[in-house]
Amino acid sequence: MAVRTGEKAPEFDLEVGQNERVRLSDLLGRSNVLLVFHPFAFTPVCEDEALDLQQNLESFRNAQTEIVLVSCDSPPARQAWKRELEADYVFASDFWPHGAAAKAYGVFNEANGSPHRGTFLIAKDGTVVWSLVKFDDERRTEMVPESLETLRAV
Repeated sequence: MAVRTGEKAPEFDLEVGQNERVRLSDLLGRSNVLLVFHPFAFTPVCEDEALDLQQNLESFRNAQTEIVLVSCDSPPARQAWKRELEADYVFASDFWPHGAAAKAYGVFNEANGSPHRGTFLIAKDGTVVWSLVKFDDERRTEMVPESLETLRAV
């Protein structure tokens, strides 16, 4: 079962690049976190969602929110995709232990070894204040506007 609104967000410790990691505990207290799981890099629906986040990056930053985009692709693949998209937020890898963060958040797809489309808005105190999970491969069209409205209420 996916983590729900009102619950404490599970810790995550994800590789970003060589000798670089992103951890929830390092972000808490100083920023909100939009944790966005997606199945695979270099795929059309995932690309559309990643670009939507980039287009709204200023709004998230104004709301003191760090975006962490996560899949089980390897760290080098994540960074190559980030460069290709010219994105300016964190692309993290849940590669090893394979899918550990996605499993902790209840969005790991055992059938194909990748995350479902799970989005979790985590307040500075570590509480999940909004979430959206798509267990099919449907695009998250409401992800950005809904998240921003929730941030205004936090």
